[in-house]
Amino acid sequence: LGRVSSYIAMSHVVSSALGTVSMAAHQVLISLFWCVTPVSESLSLTAQSFIPSLYEKRRSDTNSSSQQRAAALSQATKNFMISGVLLGFTMSIAALCIPCLAHCFTADPTVVALVVSLVPILFVFFNFSGLFCASEGLLLGQKRLNYVGRAYAVFFVAVPYCMLRVKRAALSSTNNNNNVSLTTVWQVFTLYQFVRCTTFVVGALLQQRKTNRAAGAAAK
Repeated sequence: LGRVSSYIAMSHVVSSALGTVSMAAHQVLISLFWCVTPVSESLSLTAQSFIPSLYEKRRSDTNSSSQQRAAALSQATKNFMISGVLLGFTMSIAALCIPCLAHCFTADPTVVALVVSLVPILFVFFNFSGLFCASEGLLLGQKRLNYVGRAYAVFFVAVPYCMLRVKRAALSSTNNNNNVSLTTVWQVFTLYQFVRCTTFVVGALLQQRKTNRAAGAAAK
């Protein structure tokens, strides 16, 4: 729900406050977004499939075996984080190809120009995607459901609230839509990506720290 609410809020703001050109450009960007996003989602699914076997064995083992499992889990966490960084960079490079593809989605030069102007924002956004999905998968694989659930509960409220403030600013007669545009919407969305990436990476690192401490205590 935390993810879905942000997508709905974005589309609502664009369709109700920013005009037809912005709506068309947003549709093109969302289409390209969903073409690339499943690549990073696969990393989260892989972590959710692979990590539970290490985590459950770590819990059931004792002493030296527990330390070995903790070390294996630490190495797996490191590998997934590195993979997330590399995958995010690859996705960002793919985003730079959007100017070459925009003409395939629309013949309107105004829409194409608006889409191309947002490429730098997408470049930044996708840089965080791999790391975010890797850390999310690590947390879910280690059954940190409360942590993930609480984070998304906050995002479920916070992101639509911020988007609605953007809508209010866009409709305000004092702004005349000069300072609020489709770029503003995607900037807010990218900020959300940074916040949730930071939240989940910190959560995954703290969980690994907790695992190492538990293994060290079991060995004493």
